Amino acid sequence: MNERQRAQRPGGRSARVGAQVHQAVTDLISERGYGNFTVGEVAARAGVADSSVYRRWGNLESLLTDVALTRLNARSPMPDTGSLDGDLRTYAAQVAREITGPDGLAVVRLAVALSGDGPQGLKAGDDLFAERMRQLQAVLDRARERGEHTPDGLDALAVLDHVLAPMYIRVLFGLVPLAPDYIDGLVDRLL
Repeated sequence: MNERQRAQRPGGRSARVGAQVHQAVTDLISERGYGNFTVGEVAARAGVADSSVYRRWGNLESLLTDVALTRLNARSPMPDTGSLDGDLRTYAAQVAREITGPDGLAVVRLAVALSGDGPQGLKAGDDLFAERMRQLQAVLDRARERGEHTPDGLDALAVLDHVLAPMYIRVLFGLVPLAPDYIDGLVDRLL
């Protein structure tokens, strides 16, 4: 096995470093808030060299964007339960678990802060939004391909507005936990 193959092995050193750096970012955001730490502090907290962070992410904004996309479940595969109703319920429950988990509030705050922090932050927010929209549209397209009836006007933005946004608002204002019946109610009202 050559060096490149070893670096790309899932669960190998690269995955371990990525997880350590992500956790360091999340911890620092929880402790200090957005914008109050450096790449050097992230690296020290993660137990890696600054150069490892710069080599992999390039700069702090790219790292923060990666953390937000990854931790907010935006890079996870979308559920495929065989029905739109099942897919949306499963997806909403996944998002709820992620944003109410131990690092959930810090990561939600990171996403909000990124979207309002200059051109690079705005791009990060746009990237997160675009990825969510792509995923949600894929769920809707898959339902239509199966021949399922979908309510008129149902698009990815409607799912975001009626299911995800209320959950994010509740987390930001400390109105948690997000009970399963609350999440199901959001999907019921949408559909």
